Amino acid sequence: MEPKSRAFRLAAWVTEAPGQALAAFLALHALVWTVLPALLYANLPLDLIEALMYGREWQLGYDKLPPLPWWLVEIAYRLAGHDFAYYLLAELSVCAAFALIYAAARPLLGGVGALVAVLILDGLHYVNYTAAKFNHDVVQLPFWALAGFALHRGLRDRRISDWLLLGLAVGMSLWAKYFVVVLVAPMVALALVDRDARKCLATPGPYVAIAVALIVTAPHVVWLFRTDFLPFAYAEHRAVLSRGWYDHLWHPFEFGISQLFFLIPSLLIAGPLFIPKRAASEPRAMASADAFDLRIVTWLAFGPIVTVLLMGIVSGRGAVAMWGYPLWLFLGVWLVLIAQRKLDLPRLSRIVLTWAIVFACLALAFVANYDILPRFDHRYRAVFFPGGTLGRDITRDWHAKTGAPLKYVIGSMWDGGNVAHYSPDQPRVLIDGNPARAPWIDLNDLKRSGAVVVWTDGDRNAVPAELHALAPNAQVQPPLELHYRHSTKPIEAGWAIVPPQK
Repeated sequence: MEPKSRAFRLAAWVTEAPGQALAAFLALHALVWTVLPALLYANLPLDLIEALMYGREWQLGYDKLPPLPWWLVEIAYRLAGHDFAYYLLAELSVCAAFALIYAAARPLLGGVGALVAVLILDGLHYVNYTAAKFNHDVVQLPFWALAGFALHRGLRDRRISDWLLLGLAVGMSLWAKYFVVVLVAPMVALALVDRDARKCLATPGPYVAIAVALIVTAPHVVWLFRTDFLPFAYAEHRAVLSRGWYDHLWHPFEFGISQLFFLIPSLLIAGPLFIPKRAASEPRAMASADAFDLRIVTWLAFGPIVTVLLMGIVSGRGAVAMWGYPLWLFLGVWLVLIAQRKLDLPRLSRIVLTWAIVFACLALAFVANYDILPRFDHRYRAVFFPGGTLGRDITRDWHAKTGAPLKYVIGSMWDGGNVAHYSPDQPRVLIDGNPARAPWIDLNDLKRSGAVVVWTDGDRNAVPAELHALAPNAQVQPPLELHYRHSTKPIEAGWAIVPPQK
C-alpha cells in the first residue's frame, strides 16, 4: 500500500473519530519517547540526577528552583524504583498538555481541527526530543495549557469554576518554575486592554482566581521571604548579562531567532493549511470561534514570547533558548483558526503525512545521536557517563574498608549525585562540600557516620580544595578507572574516605 493512500485512510479515520485518533496519538507519543531514552541513555541526565538528589529532602524550596518537579521525580522513584519511570513522567506531563490543548481547541475548531492543532505542536522538539530530560521546563507544560484553557472558558462562560481552575493552574505553575510571570503578564494585559475581556473585571471571577493562586503558592512564597528569595540568585546567574546598549537589541533578537528555528518542523506540519493559496471560489471553513475567541487565542499564542522579548529589551539580558518550552502551546490553535481552511481528506492527509515524517525524523535523529554517531564522533554526552559503575564500586569499597552503610557523599551535583543515585545505599549529598547548599544535612551526623568524597576534575590523587574543608581527615583512595559507553578511552575518578567517628 502506498504511503499516500495510508495517509489518506488515516485522515479518513481521524475525520470519523478524532477523539480515538487523539488517544492513539498520545499512546504512540508516550511509548516512543519513553522507550527511546530508556534504551539509549546509559546514565540519567543531569536534570534527573539533580532531581533525585533534591527531591528526597522534601523541602519547600531549594537554592536553585521551585521544588515541584523534584518532588514528582522522588514520587516516581518510590512508586517504580526504575529509571524508565522518569522518562514516563516526562511523557505524562507532555501528553497532559496535549490533551488540555485539544480540550481548549475543540469548541473552537471541532475535533479534527483541535487534533491538527496538537499535531502542529508536536513538531516542537520541546515536547519530544528534549522532553525526556524531565525538569522544570517540562513540568510547566500541563499547567500552562490548563491556564490557557481555563482563561478562555472563564472569559467566555464566566463560570466561577473556570476561574478557580485558572487560579489553581497559575499557582501550580509557580511551584513548577518562576517563568510563569511571562504567562500571567499577558493575561493581565488582555483583561485590561480588550473591551470584551475587560468586562470580567466587574465579576468575581478574576479575584477568585487571584485568591486561589495566592493560597496555592503561599507555602513557597513564605519560604522565599524567609530565605531572602534565595533561588533568584540562580536565575540571575543563568541569565546572560548585558555588555552594553547593543545587547538590549541583540539578546532579544538572538532568542527570537532561536525560537523561530525551533518552530520550523511545526510550520511544515501546518503548511497544508496555507499551501496552496486559497482560491477565490474556495469557501472559508465554518468555525465556532468568533473575533473574541481569536483575540484570546492570539494573546495566549504570542503574549508570552512578546513578554520575554520585551523583558530582554528593557534589561539587556539574554534568555536561555530552552526557556521556550511552554511559549508556543497555543500556536497550533491560532494557526488553524486564522487559516479558516476546510479540513477535507486531501488536506488532512497531507497534514498527517507531514506530521508522520517529522515525528519519524525526530525519533531517528534521537537514535542517531545516542546510538550511531557516538560510535564514530566520541563527543561528550552526559548520558553515557558511567555513574552506575562509579556508585557501585565506591559503595563496595566503602563497605570493605568500614563495614558500615554509606550515608553521605561530598561532591559536586554531578559526581556526588551519580554516586547517591546508583549506590545501593542511596546516600545523601553534601553539594560542593558547602553546607549552605544542603542545609538539611546534619554535619554532626555526617562526622559520626563518615562519608566519601568524590571528584572527576583536577588531580585524582588529592582532594580538591573546595571539598577539603569538611573532609580534612579524608583518606585518598586509588583512583577508579571508568569507561563511557561507546568509548574505549578510560577516565579516572578520584575518591576518598572520611572515616566514621566512634
